[in-house]
Amino acid sequence: MITAIVMISAETGVIPEVASAIADIEGVSEVYSVAGNVDLIAVVRVREFDDVADVIAGRLNKVAGVKDTETHIAFRAYSRHDLEAAFSLGFDEPG
Repeated sequence: MITAIVMISAETGVIPEVASAIADIEGVSEVYSVAGNVDLIAVVRVREFDDVADVIAGRLNKVAGVKDTETHIAFRAYSRHDLEAAFSLGFDEPG
């Protein structure tokens, strides 16, 4: 699985509509409205690198209201939730 984090600058008056349209794209798992240098952050999860180009360059960048994007490819994920789940595999909770 390939995860890409996409920073998105959008036209101010249509940020909710842009976020909704991006969330509807296959391969986009989440879209966050954020404060800071960008307006939205999208998480894209796909199986192949070619799919990254299809989702981001082929569809996401073409959503009306998207002004600019910056894409970051994740190498490895770190999560307390994932670690806790891994350590609890095969162990029953005390009753």
